[in-house]
Amino acid sequence: MRIDLHAHSTASDGTDTPAELMRGAAAEGLDVVALTDHDTVGGYAEAKDAVRALDGALTLVTGAELSCRLGGTSLHMLAYLFDPAEPVLAAERELVRDDRVPRARGMVAKLRDLGVPITWEQVARIAGDGSVGRPHVASALVELGVVDTVSDAFTPEWLADGGRAYVEKHELDPFDAIRLVKGAGGVTVFAHPAAAKRGRTIPEAAIAEMAAAGLDGIEVDHMDHDEPTRARLRALAAELDLLTTGSSDYHGSRKSCRLGEYTTDPEVYREISRRATGAVPITAI
Repeated sequence: MRIDLHAHSTASDGTDTPAELMRGAAAEGLDVVALTDHDTVGGYAEAKDAVRALDGALTLVTGAELSCRLGGTSLHMLAYLFDPAEPVLAAERELVRDDRVPRARGMVAKLRDLGVPITWEQVARIAGDGSVGRPHVASALVELGVVDTVSDAFTPEWLADGGRAYVEKHELDPFDAIRLVKGAGGVTVFAHPAAAKRGRTIPEAAIAEMAAAGLDGIEVDHMDHDEPTRARLRALAAELDLLTTGSSDYHGSRKSCRLGEYTTDPEVYREISRRATGAVPITAI
């Protein structure tokens, strides 16, 4: 089985619609793909319909990538197979989403103060109906020729945590995120925990505390982790009895990675499915 547990659609900051993402995953030979848009479940219905039309060629794991902050450092928590209607977690997702527009407008204002001829209208056009975020602002910088790639915008010079144009937003405490996802019957995996080029990272002692609080796993095989980092994270996961996942963090044309570039072991996928009580993977069969 080929399993990719981290992908984004136009419901947040990807460039493929949820249906296009599902068809693309099947075309890439994936057996399982997770839809993990930022702080939203808005792509679920379209993705489910697309998977059912594939006649059993693909299984969908519903999820989200939750925006969190610990001690001044941003991090992302992947949440899988939770009940999207559970009211407490739904309310927290709404708070985060509601803060995304003023935050993006604030980044535009800072960039204009830095002499960049960016406009809110440009960012809103790029975001479309998706949940607006830094990648949309970064894409605008690419359009303007300020940076060459979206990744190049995530530096202290521009949009990285603490960068010149960075603006904070409402984010969950990761311990609250773990508790809320568990309460909604879901499973939590800390996304790209050692992606240092994105900004500050969380110390291993904090990951150990999260594990003690119920964190299920960490994302190890990811484009932002080199081989020594992956080896260190695997050793940490073994020490803390955490699951390890691999995934592309696919964003369509907004990033260079392709679907299925990194994958998750089938046994880990089965364990995630076993632990979840809020939802089940979806297939046409």
